[in-house]
Amino acid sequence: MSNTLLRVCPSDLKMPFELKRQNSACLELVNKTDQCVAFKVKTTNPRKYAVRPASGVVPPRGSFSISITMQAPKEIPPDYHCKDKFLVQSIAVDEGTAPKDIVPDLFSKAPGKLVEEFKLRVIYVPANPPSPVPEEAEEEDSLGSDVDHEVKIPSTSNSTSGHGHASTSQTSHYEDISMVSKSGDHESRYAEENKKIQKELELIRKTKPSPGGFSATFVLLIFSLCFLLGYLMLGSRA
Repeated sequence: MSNTLLRVCPSDLKMPFELKRQNSACLELVNKTDQCVAFKVKTTNPRKYAVRPASGVVPPRGSFSISITMQAPKEIPPDYHCKDKFLVQSIAVDEGTAPKDIVPDLFSKAPGKLVEEFKLRVIYVPANPPSPVPEEAEEEDSLGSDVDHEVKIPSTSNSTSGHGHASTSQTSHYEDISMVSKSGDHESRYAEENKKIQKELELIRKTKPSPGGFSATFVLLIFSLCFLLGYLMLGSRA
């Protein structure tokens, strides 16, 4: 006989199975009538499962969700077969019935009392099933991952080489500044010495040349040239 009060979804309780880990499954109760319907959930193995809530009231044309948690299994049963079952009892009640009013005697069978029952088997399913992906999609994903990999490798090398190039340019830049400062110092010293020599030459020109031999101007000019050559040679070595 089909149920006329509640529709239970799904018809079988598919419980995710994983060793040493708790898992949960949900049931949905849908009220097919214009009356309030009280329900109670029972199981053949109450120590193994926790049902929240185990009883309640479904409003007219409404729905109610139930969470069923299985304790962490310690071993794998043969062929993943489970013998556990659940039973959902339901009965029409008056409006305003509270969950505290739902007692075991409410679902006791008696003449003229309609108590419906719905039985569910427990079926183990993998806790983390692999997602079905078409072969074409897998090929596209693999190609996409290869392209991404090829793009990422040059970008990483560019950033690394760019960083090294920046540090090298900064070092050479500092070296250029130090070389310019050294040449500037030599030029300023040379200008000062040149001014001194010009002043001495002007003084010698005002004096008379010595009788016989080389003139003082010529001797001083030779001395100045020798001094400049020696200074330039020392500056180039520094």
